[in-house]
Amino acid sequence: MDYRSRMRALREDNDYTQAQLGHLLNKSQQGYNHIETGRAELKIEDLVKLCRFYNVSADYFIGLTDKP
Repeated sequence: MDYRSRMRALREDNDYTQAQLGHLLNKSQQGYNHIETGRAELKIEDLVKLCRFYNVSADYFIGLTDKP
């Protein structure tokens, strides 16, 4: 699983909207959508924020392991 798929799955499993996660990352809903759909890259700072927010490891988030 690539990080975009994991990113979407975590968001949907936790019932968050793209707008809510965009706010967390100081982005618009559209800016967040561009990351999730591959039109933009995820910055390392945003990766750290999302890992802390979901309480998962970066290895899990980027798909290197299936253990959160």
